[in-house]
Amino acid sequence: MKLIATDLDGTLLRDDRTVSRRTRDALRTATESGAEVVFVTARPPRFVDALTTGLVGTAICSNGAIVYDIGERQVVGSRPLAVAAARKVAATLREAVPSVGFGVETGHHVRYEPSYVLRMPEDAAAEQPVAVLDDLWAVPFVKLLAHSSEHSADFMVAAAETVAGGEAQFTHSGGHGLLEVSALGVGKAAALAALCAERGVDAADVVAFGDMPNDLSILRWAGLGYAMANAHEAVLAAADRRTLTNEEDGVAVALEDLFSR
Repeated sequence: MKLIATDLDGTLLRDDRTVSRRTRDALRTATESGAEVVFVTARPPRFVDALTTGLVGTAICSNGAIVYDIGERQVVGSRPLAVAAARKVAATLREAVPSVGFGVETGHHVRYEPSYVLRMPEDAAAEQPVAVLDDLWAVPFVKLLAHSSEHSADFMVAAAETVAGGEAQFTHSGGHGLLEVSALGVGKAAALAALCAERGVDAADVVAFGDMPNDLSILRWAGLGYAMANAHEAVLAAADRRTLTNEEDGVAVALEDLFSR
């Protein structure tokens, strides 16, 4: 294997959002064997900096909309969501799901209208409330966030596909009632494939790990795709391979097997 593509939350990270010593050792063994590690996450760069302390490399952030150099702390590629598409998705989804509230992720901040009630305490410094929905479109953004506390994330994805399919890319990463909306063609696999093409790495030489529906594309694209034992049921059903849970260092277990041969 020439490249390891791994999700963070629920996959590489334990539930307390740390990287275990065993996992760090397994990643070190893999890189010493010549493999590159790429973190592929729904998280924006500001979270990657906090979650990957002591690790370096490249991160594909915001479900493929941002490519980020961790060592340099620099965005090296971005695929924003067009305002016209975001407006249309928001309008049609609000008709279908009246309880929905909207926010946008810029990569540096999360901006949200009053009806968007989801809060992440660890992200308080990056929050930017706005007065009305139209104020969200004032700055470039990479993701539209749609949240309803009355529905599951799976429901939100299905609703968006029904009323706005073809306008944008819809997925979720496990947050209750949280739908993540990216530009058409933007996804973890598309960004990973482009990065691998730049490096001359074939899909057959990539091993990927994930646990949520937004990871499905990389698990299907990579030569080896592992679902975590704690993965979403759709991921467990689709993946050819499974490893242990994130709490049991499932990524490390698989890497130890792959790089000890």
